[in-house]
Amino acid sequence: MTRQAIIEKTLKAISLLPENKAEEISDFADFVTKKYEDQKLTDAIQQIVTDSKTFAFLESEEELYTVADLKEVYNGKR
Repeated sequence: MTRQAIIEKTLKAISLLPENKAEEISDFADFVTKKYEDQKLTDAIQQIVTDSKTFAFLESEEELYTVADLKEVYNGKR
């Protein structure tokens, strides 16, 4: 079903309902729209953080400790 067909079907269904039920559908549509916009914003922020070079210096940081530096063995693995 195309987007336009979904819209037309929904409008037809809403037009058959009493005003208070149509208002409930409007409120639900507002809720879904806000949730969608919030998710888009969250995704955009995550992408900005992912693309950021703020912590790039950590990638070239030398290792300060090795396994040989362990004084206590956990789970019998060293």
